[in-house]
Amino acid sequence: MSIERIVFAVAGAFIVISLALGYTVSPYWYLFTAFVGANLFQSAFTGFCPLALILKKLGKESGPAF
Repeated sequence: MSIERIVFAVAGAFIVISLALGYTVSPYWYLFTAFVGANLFQSAFTGFCPLALILKKLGKESGPAF
């Protein structure tokens, strides 16, 4: 699995989990959803993604996103 696919999977999982926690536990979890969305948005323009850097250091291969 390439770095891009892992980033998409982790971001999607974080969004779904935080939405569920926001609905069931506390609305403050929606702030985490906003953080993940903002990080995805800025990485589309800057190319900087902290998770991608970590995965690259762990030896994962970069590949085409689609």
